[in-house]
Order: sequence, then structure tokens, then C-alpha cells
Amino acid sequence: MQYKDAPKFNNRHSSMALKPTIYKATLNLVDMNRDVYATEKLTLALHPSETAVRMMVRVLAYALNYDQDLSFTKGLSTAEEPDLWITRPDNSVDCWIEVGQASPERLRKGVSRADKVRLYAYGSEVDIWWGKHRDAMNALPKTEVFSFVADQVDPLGHLCERNMELTITISEEQLFIASGDQQFEVLLKRLT
Repeated sequence: MQYKDAPKFNNRHSSMALKPTIYKATLNLVDMNRDVYATEKLTLALHPSETAVRMMVRVLAYALNYDQDLSFTKGLSTAEEPDLWITRPDNSVDCWIEVGQASPERLRKGVSRADKVRLYAYGSEVDIWWGKHRDAMNALPKTEVFSFVADQVDPLGHLCERNMELTITISEEQLFIASGDQQFEVLLKRLT
């Protein structure tokens, strides 16, 4: 039985696209390497296919590259933009920033558009990924590759709340992350 005013669905198009979950964060940043002391209100979109850990690694990348013109992009929603970038008023891209185990081809897109490219790799298989891509990554101009230890960044996913306050202190290659009574230390390792 079909009702007269009932909508008709075509099975190919009946599923709706999942929308990102929005998080708000107050970031208190102390970067002793660059003498940067800032408090920023961030709006973070957690893509449906993204983990909370990946989103938190994006926040670490934001802290490490803090600049008045730094912004999060559409990220996973588009192949034409990195996870973060620093764009100048003339729309030039100063820095193209990726998170995860990106391919050399992906970084070449950034090399063609930006003055510098940075990748922050993380995960339990970074060593395998790096062994496979080391030579290609080292051949890319103006590119820096860093990694985080998976065991140190994985717990950061537990900090995710719809409204959160984070303090990130950076000293040399160490990042100290605090939220409420939770504290974590993450080491940053340069690969290139």
C-alpha cells in the first residue's frame, strides 16, 4: 500500500551524506621554541571518516605551526586542500600542512602550491610507511616530515569533548598537553 503523498525513494540516492561533528576548543599555547604565547578559540570539524586521534593530531600540528594566518581547511572533504595551511592576504600559500601517512604524490601537490610543506605522520605503522616512502620524500624540495609515536598520541583521543580547553606547551621536541586533570607528553621526531 502506498500513500498518495508519500515520498518516493530511489534506492541509489536514498542514503544521506553524513555530516561532520563540530567541536569547540580553547587552545592555550606556550611555544618556548618561538616565544609564542597565545590563546585561540578553535572550531574543529571531525569528518565522519576521521578518528578523534587524527583530529587531535591536527590540533598538535596547529600548535606547532601557529601563525595569525593559519587555518584548518576542509581537509578530508576535498583533495585540493591540506589539513591546515597558512595563506597570506594575497591568497598565496605560505605553508601546506598534512597529517597522517600521506603519499609523496599528495605532498607534490603541496610543493607545487606552497612555499613550504610539512607532514606530521603518526600511527603504529609509521616505520613501515617511512621505509617505503623515505627516498621519495627526501627528494621533495621544501618539504619537512615529522612523526609522533603512536603510543603517545593515541590517548589524546580521550580528550575530545564537544567543548574542551587544552593547554599545549612546546619545548624543543617535546609537547606537553593538558586538559583538566589529564596530562600527556608527546615527542616530535624529525624524519627529513
